[in-house]
Amino acid sequence: MAGYHKVQQGEHIAGIAAMYGFPKYAPIWNHPNNASLRQTRDNPNVLLPGDELYVPDPQTQQFDRPVDQEHTFKLSADPLELLIVLHNIYGKPVAQRPCTLTLGLNQFQLTSDANGLIRHGIPKKAVDASLTVKDQVTVKGTDIPIDRHFQLKIGYLDPVDQPSGQQARLANLGYYRGPAAPQDADEFLSAVEEFQCDNNLTVDGICGPQTQAKLKSVHGS
Repeated sequence: MAGYHKVQQGEHIAGIAAMYGFPKYAPIWNHPNNASLRQTRDNPNVLLPGDELYVPDPQTQQFDRPVDQEHTFKLSADPLELLIVLHNIYGKPVAQRPCTLTLGLNQFQLTSDANGLIRHGIPKKAVDASLTVKDQVTVKGTDIPIDRHFQLKIGYLDPVDQPSGQQARLANLGYYRGPAAPQDADEFLSAVEEFQCDNNLTVDGICGPQTQAKLKSVHGS
């Protein structure tokens, strides 16, 4: 039955569409009842908990086919990919590095490209993942292999105009090193100032529209 869906933390448009039986999210996102939400959220995969998304009834299709023959139907659906970019503390890509992506009980052996990018298709209802990156440190001239582990929360990135979204992006970029919650005000201020300094912005510690735009650009979403 058509109605409004209140977005929960960790939900994104692709997962919501799959929940209601839509192989593609466009019929939901482009519905006239969601016009105001589209103006507020320019990226349908970055929604804020509490946003209300109108979900229409799925449209059915009928096909006339002879009943004494076998027929193949192919469902066209939007794929969903997880994109991760690896940089070191100096902002340089962690290139051509073997990695293991874990999704539930499944593991995938991947390699970052020349830009440090890792991409892999994921289920639309995936929430948690982990990434293990094969790395090394040099101690007294000797290279020692180590594994770096990262826990990933899929769909948990809030819009950049929200303090939580700003903090998450700054943390992903290595600027904010405080707790996720409650936010450390001093650490957040320092992170904003450091980001502004690195990106030739006015250094005032305020994550205003100009800083938000640059933060979104550098982060990639």
